[in-house]
Amino acid sequence: MKIGVLLKQVPDTETKIRVAGDGIEEGDVKWIINPYDEFAVEAAIRLKEKLGDGEVLIFSLGKSRTLDAARTALAMGGDRAVILDDDAFEGSDAYGTAKALAAAISKEECGIVFTGGQAIDLDQNSVPQSVAAFLEWPHASWIQGFEHNGDTATVKRPVGGGAVEVVEVTLPAVFTCTKGLNEPRYASLPGIMKAKRKPVTNYSADDLGVGDDVGADNARVSLSDFKLPPGRPAGRILEGEIGDQVKELVRLLREEAKVL
Repeated sequence: MKIGVLLKQVPDTETKIRVAGDGIEEGDVKWIINPYDEFAVEAAIRLKEKLGDGEVLIFSLGKSRTLDAARTALAMGGDRAVILDDDAFEGSDAYGTAKALAAAISKEECGIVFTGGQAIDLDQNSVPQSVAAFLEWPHASWIQGFEHNGDTATVKRPVGGGAVEVVEVTLPAVFTCTKGLNEPRYASLPGIMKAKRKPVTNYSADDLGVGDDVGADNARVSLSDFKLPPGRPAGRILEGEIGDQVKELVRLLREEAKVL
């Protein structure tokens, strides 16, 4: 079985973001694997280990540097990277990205796909579900438990209030993974060395037949006018007798904060 993993390269959470027009300055940005995608990589590797056979494919759409993140996933235990690196993909929205990834998954004939629950940059949580829709596969989101049963998989999903939903899903299917599903392994030194020699397959928009759905000109949603959030105002210290401080605090909450 071919087991697919969707992987996104995102800015490190400790990177200082600088706005540049309709985007961010990328020169000093440190790029990492989207943390939620690490759970997906681990789930795919564990499934291959359980089956005793198969191939774990790491799918990623982006610039050439995207391969660096894919290499990390290969060092963890992935077998091959499938990189969608083409100028035609530049500026694609979630729809175009999902369309291209779905076409690549179909071309590679995967039997199951894991992905992170969301990406920590745009935080849209839309690509995995759209990929499943384009493939006409069922999907289960935010899984915290997974058991492969041949033609089906049983998953556990938190639904709030401590309750857990147990669902049986017919394969092939797309599963989004979140914290609690597993503990992602670290890439070992031998794994890092082997990752440099593992095969990489590159697809263009023409290879996948999605030229009319990707790129900035075909995007249904565009992002613009980027701004940093306003700075936090300085704190205020109330002085005087306790009773006077309480009265002043209540007044501020009512008249300025408007929470009373």
